[in-house]
Amino acid sequence: MSDLAFSSFTLNGVDAQKFLQGQVTLHVERLEENTTRYTSICNLKGRIVFGLWLTKINSESFEIVTVADQAEDFAKHIKKFGAFSKMKLEEAGSVYPTANGIQTIFTAEPTDIQAWILTAIESGQAFIQAASAELFQPQELRMHQRDGIHYDKGCYLGQEVIARLWFKAQPKAWLHLISGTTAAPQVGEQLHNNVQVINSVAVDGGYKALVVAKPEALTDIDVTVLELPEALSGDVARPQ
Repeated sequence: MSDLAFSSFTLNGVDAQKFLQGQVTLHVERLEENTTRYTSICNLKGRIVFGLWLTKINSESFEIVTVADQAEDFAKHIKKFGAFSKMKLEEAGSVYPTANGIQTIFTAEPTDIQAWILTAIESGQAFIQAASAELFQPQELRMHQRDGIHYDKGCYLGQEVIARLWFKAQPKAWLHLISGTTAAPQVGEQLHNNVQVINSVAVDGGYKALVVAKPEALTDIDVTVLELPEALSGDVARPQ
């Protein structure tokens, strides 16, 4: 993952907020100005297609960051679905990440991306790349515990499936932090029938990774389950 890079976009226009509200899992209207949150655009099956770091400048101006290998497809998606909206998407160039607790912010000044990857993984900041697009559901990644998905907003792509899982069921597998002693696995790799890699990074003596897994499946493979930050360590299901 050493070649990881990020692309920044601006989305400006009177329809920008309304358009995003109907696209992403986060409640855009309630997002505070100059606050960055990781959210997603899903397909109709409720699987994440694009992971986005969304910053609201005001209701008519947003900054959006994607992993660079999704930037071209993301731009095509916005231009397709937003063709009749009064707004304009423009690419703003490369940006660089800095961890901020269980969130990330971006700057135009270069930072140590490899160090960020390790910090992001250790702090449970699962993020989608081209290789993991359409594999995971937002709740499985604990995005509701990172303020990246809200269940009290209007319709958006995949909303029916996502809401049904939250209100009437619960995920069978969800986000865990693990370490292992082999080479770092690939994004999207299946370590077991019920353990799939979201992000991984090589460390001394092996690797650390974020996986979506059934908890019992982690006992069947040679890995160590590590603690996530407190905010991401609770029950992933809806409180009863």
